[in-house]
Amino acid sequence: MSKGSSAAKGAQRQTMADKADIYALYEDAVQDAPAEMEFIDETFEELRGRKAEGLREDFCGSAWAACEWVKLDHGKRAVGVDLDQEVLEWGRQRHYAKLSADEQRRIQLIHGDVLATPTEPVDVTVAMNFSYWIFKTREQLRKYYETVREGLSEDGIFVMDCFGGYEAFQDEYKENRDCGKFTYVWEQDRYDPVSGDYTCHISFRFPDKSRLDRAFTYEWRLWTLPEIQELLREAGFSKVTVWWQGTDEDGDGDGEFEPVEAGEADPAWITYLVAER
Repeated sequence: MSKGSSAAKGAQRQTMADKADIYALYEDAVQDAPAEMEFIDETFEELRGRKAEGLREDFCGSAWAACEWVKLDHGKRAVGVDLDQEVLEWGRQRHYAKLSADEQRRIQLIHGDVLATPTEPVDVTVAMNFSYWIFKTREQLRKYYETVREGLSEDGIFVMDCFGGYEAFQDEYKENRDCGKFTYVWEQDRYDPVSGDYTCHISFRFPDKSRLDRAFTYEWRLWTLPEIQELLREAGFSKVTVWWQGTDEDGDGDGEFEPVEAGEADPAWITYLVAER
């Protein structure tokens, strides 16, 4: 049998999981950077009466959000900071490389620790996908918030997301979501009510029955909205607002967020928090 025939048969044996790109799957299932950047742009202008220019994306991963930010307007600039060199490089090829020359000049991607990477003051810092939950003590999280505040312009804002609801406190819990070409699986493996330690995984399943089990694992603390708001104020932020998501006719999130003083005791919810310097 020729080598060419062997290679062809080997390719035929590849499953959908074998050929999958886990970072692309993650973005397709979890992120909507264009919508998030539009929300932040509109929110800042509503609060400050001017357009935001500089944005810093902490825990930026592939820096999709930072890249979308500079595409919004010629006056916008962005910096992304992340410790994972591999995903940063993937993002350079996936997003940064597709920007125009002008857009590329207005963005900087840094391999570094968000606590030890000072940059020029920005109007907005974002920390999405619950990434700040990697800080497991009040002292660590407050220090991060203080670092963010120091890096903002005088009227800057800090935007992050948060999730909760009584389902969030369950361990050995799985949720499947059909994403068309694959199924996204969210698994809450372990929650410790004494320490708040929270171990979660993301897996992917495909129509050919192949799967990528625990493609991503997170070792977090499950923080609550009252704790987060208290720590932001302790860090010196003057005002903290929770933006609650509305629901559609089926009771699912509709992607529209409004500022609230009280929420709903839903089994699962996702919010934005906007902290004003």
